[in-house]
Amino acid sequence: MLEDPLLDEGHSDKLEEQIARDTLERYSGSMVEEFQPYLLLTNFPKYVHQFAETRGLPIVEGSMFKVSHSPQEKITILDFKIGSPAAALVIDLCAHLPIKAALLLGMCGGLRKHYNVGDYFVPVAGIRGEGTSDFYFPGEVPAMANFMVQKTVSDHLDKENIHYHIGITHTTNKRFWEFNKDFRERLQTTRPQAIEMECATLFMASYRYKLPLGALLLISDLPLGRDGIKTKKSAAAVYAQHTHSHVETGVKILIELDEAIKHQAKGVFRGTRRRFETQ
Repeated sequence: MLEDPLLDEGHSDKLEEQIARDTLERYSGSMVEEFQPYLLLTNFPKYVHQFAETRGLPIVEGSMFKVSHSPQEKITILDFKIGSPAAALVIDLCAHLPIKAALLLGMCGGLRKHYNVGDYFVPVAGIRGEGTSDFYFPGEVPAMANFMVQKTVSDHLDKENIHYHIGITHTTNKRFWEFNKDFRERLQTTRPQAIEMECATLFMASYRYKLPLGALLLISDLPLGRDGIKTKKSAAAVYAQHTHSHVETGVKILIELDEAIKHQAKGVFRGTRRRFETQ
């Protein structure tokens, strides 16, 4: 009987790390050594361009991701595209680097009448409606954002007097859900405050790898309201009005998080995996 090398836990961990690092270089077009200690994740190439152009930095593109690295700020921004599988993939790859923390800059649909397009939404947890997170933990494990990362997010918004909402988001794997009557009724029953396609997966995958991760979402549409579904025109207006502030707010939050980690803030650490202890 042939032995399965993956049954050896130590060998499996080393092989996973090697394949993940190789894949990240291929998908991003960057050497792993170029990645900075703090990671801004986004679904939008415009955000990477905004970050790079305002700093005079190059943009690197591999077979899947678009990235830009700012060594001065110790930040890498990475566009991982859209959806739960892509969210799982980016964590599966980046978790094998000595990244201290990550922040998602995404967009969501606001599910409350008093929300406005352009408001920020800080998710504390995600409803696991996407399925991908089942690969990391059983269904009874909640998808929670890292507390200290989200505390830094909310503290910064409070300090700058920036209006925001806080609550639970529903992460779905169905982009064109707005015309599904049963699903809309389900949202009324489960009562999330926002809906998007990545948060629960990111929260579960990052929890699996002990990578502190939070999210700062921008409400881009109000899909349950009359004429509230995002259109080509409304999406362009959101990008034009909010891209700069969203990106720069994310940068400031990570810089403040770096200071918190320097003071050994509780809740922000890379866990006990031996390979991180020696880096």
